[in-house]
Amino acid sequence: MSCFLAGLFIHCFISLHSQPLQPSAAYPQYWEYQGETILLLGGSDEDNLFQMPGVREHLDTLAMSGGNYVRCTMSSRDEGNVWPFYFDSTKGQYDLNRWSDVYWQRFSDFLQWTNERDIVVQVEVWATFDFYRANWDVNPFNPANNTNYSFQRSELPDTVATHPIFTDNNFFTSIPSHRNNTPVLNFQQKFVDKLLSYSLQYDHVLYCMDNETSVTASWGAFWADYIKKRAREEGKEVYCTEMWDPWDLNHIMHRESFDHPEIYGFVEISQNNHHTGQTHWANGLAQIERLKKLGNLRPVTNVKIYGADGGRHGGGDKDAMEKFCRAILFGSSSARFHRPTSGIGLNAKARNTIKSLRMATDKVDFFELAPLDLLEERDENEAYLRGESGYQHLIYFTNGGEVSLPESGSWHIEWLDIETASWLDMKTVEADAGLKLTCPGQGMWLVVITKS
Repeated sequence: MSCFLAGLFIHCFISLHSQPLQPSAAYPQYWEYQGETILLLGGSDEDNLFQMPGVREHLDTLAMSGGNYVRCTMSSRDEGNVWPFYFDSTKGQYDLNRWSDVYWQRFSDFLQWTNERDIVVQVEVWATFDFYRANWDVNPFNPANNTNYSFQRSELPDTVATHPIFTDNNFFTSIPSHRNNTPVLNFQQKFVDKLLSYSLQYDHVLYCMDNETSVTASWGAFWADYIKKRAREEGKEVYCTEMWDPWDLNHIMHRESFDHPEIYGFVEISQNNHHTGQTHWANGLAQIERLKKLGNLRPVTNVKIYGADGGRHGGGDKDAMEKFCRAILFGSSSARFHRPTSGIGLNAKARNTIKSLRMATDKVDFFELAPLDLLEERDENEAYLRGESGYQHLIYFTNGGEVSLPESGSWHIEWLDIETASWLDMKTVEADAGLKLTCPGQGMWLVVITKS
């Protein structure tokens, strides 16, 4: 029995017990899974999580914190990782016609364990940085490292000394509309088919074509189209996106995914997380508003929240926590803390932030809310509001503070300390000329305000 036929049998069994991940019918800006609109919150200590020792326990920790979202690059560049192909020790080279049992067993187990915990997986098919510099030197696709094609036949380089932004590896020009390099394309197809033989057994997987790519749009579109068609051949519908390198979401490269819902069923905006404060909020909000105006509204994801004390990207831990909270309030369908040292992964601060967002959003009809510019006496980056006038509000304070909300009547007010994920006692307040909201102290707070 072929991998795809075996996968189809298992998929049919699973489908009897689940409703697949898809954009929400009622709230297309968000995801729906098991028949319910959901908010995706996550964090992890690795990107290629399936290759991490102790991953099952890591997933348990995430789930216990209220998390349900992880990233999965199909990468092999870290210590202890294996590559997807069989290594022939007698020849000292890989055979691209054969598979590494360890690599694919790790991936299979990972998909099973995330499925059991209702954790959505965002797969990145081509781990961009595996194909450049020192990583390319040991990559099985490098002709020096396999028995399947030569440098001359594959037109691939033996070394790539430059950063991926310069796109100096012909590996990403193999598709028919570019070089039509069939020797390489043949094995690329086999790799994707192998990946799908596992992932299409499940209904909780999203697909991102690349990581911070600078190659032409045709590459990502080709693989997105291929993956979606292979899924349909198995009776499934899947959703793809692309992750571009520019930090500016208004860069024209981002429009190749933003403006093409026929190719990309969701939009990945993690590069916005290189920005901070009010700019971070305004950029994310503007892109969602643009999608609405164009009639292309669909889920916007943030699979990489940057920032960690002493890290390489963004500010410190607090900066990461701010970005996570702002992303959810401006309307992102997901947020995940990036791995250390570029992010805080799943440390105690990450866990309490995830837990706090889950606790607060569960207190309101979150998907009925929208970002509102109603706060008065507000300083820049002091507080952010997502609410429904006259009914319910959720406000995030970045570091204490005091604002006014022009609502009158009787209101229940509940304060949540994000750093400890703990509630203060609920109070009922009568307001004649607006609500004065003063944080109980410094630090990060969420306040839930509901009409009594």
